[in-house]
Amino acid sequence: MAAAATCGSVAASTGSAVATASKNNVTSFQRRGRRASGTNDSGPRLVSITGTRPSVRNGQLLVSTGLPALDQLLGGGLAVGTVLLIEEDKYNIYSPLLFKYFLAEGIVNGHTLLVASAKEDPANILQELPAPLLDDKCKKEFDEDVYNHKTPESNIKMKIAWRYQLLPKMEIGPVSSSRFGHYYDASKRMPQELIEASNWHGFFLPEKISSTLKVEPCSLTPGYTKLLQFIQNIIYEEGFDGSNPQKKQRNILRIGIQNLGSPLWGDDICCAENGGNSHSLTKFLYVLRGLLRTSLSACIITMPTHLIQNKAIIARVTTLSDIVVGLESFIGSERETNPLYKDYHGLIHIRQIPRLNNLICDESDVKDLAFKLKRKLFTIERLHLPPDLSDTVSRSSKMDLAESAKRLGPGCGMMAGGKKHLDF
Repeated sequence: MAAAATCGSVAASTGSAVATASKNNVTSFQRRGRRASGTNDSGPRLVSITGTRPSVRNGQLLVSTGLPALDQLLGGGLAVGTVLLIEEDKYNIYSPLLFKYFLAEGIVNGHTLLVASAKEDPANILQELPAPLLDDKCKKEFDEDVYNHKTPESNIKMKIAWRYQLLPKMEIGPVSSSRFGHYYDASKRMPQELIEASNWHGFFLPEKISSTLKVEPCSLTPGYTKLLQFIQNIIYEEGFDGSNPQKKQRNILRIGIQNLGSPLWGDDICCAENGGNSHSLTKFLYVLRGLLRTSLSACIITMPTHLIQNKAIIARVTTLSDIVVGLESFIGSERETNPLYKDYHGLIHIRQIPRLNNLICDESDVKDLAFKLKRKLFTIERLHLPPDLSDTVSRSSKMDLAESAKRLGPGCGMMAGGKKHLDF
């Protein structure tokens, strides 16, 4: 009888709880979850920050790189707390564009900027940022640029093989200003009002380092030490690490470091294979990642990896970076005059993309990517090689086509479904 009474009281209390929950259109499980997370029914669970969105894969907070096509290749954008390494092209013409797009996207979204350089004053870099294209103006400018570089539809069908038509298309069109990521006009400069209204911090190495400073052996170079201290102070003083609870509005810190590893930073890895400061760069990246992981910040670094003679250092730098993107320009090479590549200015290599919350990084399946700088836009497209060559193309061009097909690998030589052999 006692057990029956106990069961009856439990059932009654459970029934009343269910009735109360159903009255509010929520289950008891949802009520307990909200109570544990410290949220109520009136407010959202996640704090929204302008210019960010959660990843559809793992919920990681993402920011745009300033190039929607690059965001698409990286899985939606650059994750907060990660490092994007840009391997500079040989003549350093196109890598500064990606660097400036990243900073321009931060100004448009109201993010705080930290610009570090040993070559150019950060204030001058901000003056050269491209102007944003928004909504109707963006569509008008984009259509005009595409029209000037348009190929007749009949020629497109003749030049592009049928297997390329099955592959997914890259997003190269304009988007609304309310969406994630913006487009920029490379022929115009950002309005001065936007730059003056932005919150930015500059680190110009010649102004921070004294010529009489002594360098201690087996330690970071003075330039790297000063830069790490500068970044740490900005993160802690402005509350990007969450240590300042009085700061109600949360924001993102975008860090841009230009030409890292070059002799201008006092590093000798580009001058000798086994220099005295061969570990300074890797130590710097290790400490930098620790600062980024514990703060609302994202970092882009450009590095002249083609000048680093020690391949082991390049491997360690790649490991310490979350995302690695390489630019290979056609300037000064045989491909510049090769008719196979006449529509492009270079190749872009996605060498490493992050697999967050895992022990290893994933590799991109897309190998056949090229970029071109039009009059106003920097675009990333799939490399479309003609399926057949006329008699006017030289034998060397044909051999180049064969080598390109081998090098591009599964992105160009496989079916869209991933099959290695044809079905007929």
